[in-house]
Amino acid sequence: MNKYIVLVIFLIGSSLYSQDFDNMVEKLIEENIDEIIELRHWFHQNAELSNREFKTAERIKNELIKIGYKPASGVAKTGVVAILNEGKEGPVVGLRADIDGLPIKERVDIPWASNMTGVYNGEEVPVMHACGHDMHTAILLATAKILYKLKEQIPGQVKFIFQPAEEGAPVGEEGGAELMVKEGVLKNPDVDAIFGLHVGSGFNVGNVAVRPKGIMAAVDEFRIDLKGKQTHGSRPWDGIDPIVTAAQMINSLQTIVSRNLELTEAAAVITVGAIHGGVRSNIIPEDLYMLGTIRTLRPSMRKTLLKRFEQVVLNLAEANNVEAKITYGTSYPITFNQPELYENMLPTLRRVNKPENVIFLNARTGAEDFSFFQQEIPGMYFFIGGSKEGVDPRTVLHHSPDFYVDDTAMQTGIRSMVALTLDFISKK
Repeated sequence: MNKYIVLVIFLIGSSLYSQDFDNMVEKLIEENIDEIIELRHWFHQNAELSNREFKTAERIKNELIKIGYKPASGVAKTGVVAILNEGKEGPVVGLRADIDGLPIKERVDIPWASNMTGVYNGEEVPVMHACGHDMHTAILLATAKILYKLKEQIPGQVKFIFQPAEEGAPVGEEGGAELMVKEGVLKNPDVDAIFGLHVGSGFNVGNVAVRPKGIMAAVDEFRIDLKGKQTHGSRPWDGIDPIVTAAQMINSLQTIVSRNLELTEAAAVITVGAIHGGVRSNIIPEDLYMLGTIRTLRPSMRKTLLKRFEQVVLNLAEANNVEAKITYGTSYPITFNQPELYENMLPTLRRVNKPENVIFLNARTGAEDFSFFQQEIPGMYFFIGGSKEGVDPRTVLHHSPDFYVDDTAMQTGIRSMVALTLDFISKK
C-alpha cells in the first residue's frame, strides 16, 4: 500500500489533521516543487488575454488528465473544471485560480519572460502575467495533484475551478466568475464553500494576509456623457459649455466621500480617470465624456454613494443647461469573507504557516470577481506574500511592466489550499 495512504489512514481518525500529516503534505510539495516551478514558468511565458486563454486552458486540461482527472473545458468560454471524488458523499469544497494575463510589455529580465501578443480593443498588444495569475494556476494544479494522491481518504469532493477573464472580458463579451456562476459552476455537485488566493508583491514570501468581512472593494465603472452647445471660445455666452460643467462635477463628486459617508466604518473612492472633449483652444465643444470608477467596502455605503453620484451629476447638468447621461460598465460586488467561515479556517492558516506569518489585512480598494462566487456561497479569499526579504515592493508593482513575484511563494499557497480543503471537509 502507498506509504502516504497508510499514514493518512492512521491520521484521519482524529477530528483535525495532525502536525505529522502537515509534515507529510510538506514532503509531497517538496517532491513536486521542480515540476510546479516549471509549470509556473510555462504559464508565464505563454500569457494570454481574457477570454483568449486557449493555450493556457489546453495545458491545464492536459496536466489534469495526466494526474488522473476528467476535466471539462470550454467553461465560461476558456475555463477548465475538474472534480475530485466525483459523486462521493460528503462536503464539497471549491478551489479557484484565475488564468488570464494583461496587455502589458514585460520588462523583467528573466529567462522565462513573456513575448506573447494578443488583440485588445482592436489593436495588437504585448501580453504578460503582471498580476500573478500564472502562479495561481500552478498552485491550483499542484493542489489538485497532492489531493489526488490522498483521494481515497478524503470524505468529500473537491471542485477545481480554473477561471478565465478575471481582469475583465473584452468589450461586448461576457466572462469571468460572473459567467461561470451563470453557467452553474457551483452546482452539480453543489459547492459548500469556496477558497481563493492572490499572490501579493507587497508581502514577504511566507506571509499570509487575510481578514473577515470585506477584504476587497465593490467596483462600479461609469461613463458620463455631457452634451452642450458648441460655440467660439471667445463668445461662451452663445453656447452651453460641457467642459465647465465637467469641472464642477469632478470637484463635487469628491465631496460625496468626504461629506456623505461614514469613513470611520470603511473606505470609499470616486475617481474620474479620463475626460475627452474638444479639439481646439478657441472652440467650446458640443459634447464630452468622462470615465471613472467607484469603490466601496460596505453594501450600505455603495447604495448611498451611487444615489448621491447620480444626484450630483444630473442636478449639476440641469443647473448648467447641459444634457447628461450616465452609463455603468463593469460592476463587481464586495469580496466578502463570511465571518463564520473565516473564524473556522483561520486556525488552519495559522497552523500550517505559523501564527506569526498570518497577518490581519486592512481592506483593499482593489476589486476581484471572486466576489461573484461569494455572493452565492460562503467563501474565503486571502493573500500570500510574493517578494523576498529586502525587495522594495514599489519596484515590482502589480499591473506594471516590472511586476515580479518569486517562485518560493508557491509553497505557502499550496500548503494553505490543501490544508483548508482537508480541514473544511473534516470539520463539516
